Amino acid sequence: MKDNSTIFIFIDNDTKPVAEVLSPVSFELDTRKLTDGEHVLKIVSRDPSGKEGIRKIPFIVRNGPAIAVEGIKENAIVDGVLPLMINAYGKGDQKSFLIEGSETPQSIPSWVWIIIIVFAGWAMYYLYRYFSIS
Repeated sequence: MKDNSTIFIFIDNDTKPVAEVLSPVSFELDTRKLTDGEHVLKIVSRDPSGKEGIRKIPFIVRNGPAIAVEGIKENAIVDGVLPLMINAYGKGDQKSFLIEGSETPQSIPSWVWIIIIVFAGWAMYYLYRYFSIS
């Protein structure tokens, strides 16, 4: 019989392990029970002779609705009145996908306006040259 290592799985700084299993193991971490934000998965392995190995894996949970803000950037210096567009939408669950409301409404970028103005200017120049020749 082969002696297997015992694996203890911890989340953040909890003293009680989420799971205590023998290796090798396939484990599913349910992040729906965790709050959104930064977390650390700590895996402690103890072999039959008592030696321990530790591995810490930082990860970020984002189960809540996505929040999109347009009109201000992080660490921006602002003054006066700021018009903000804020949208928050959920992705549904793993069984159904929400199409309606999943897209983030945004204003048209300035480079698109520049392309439209340049094209309109070129079209007016072309029409002027076309009709002035005859």
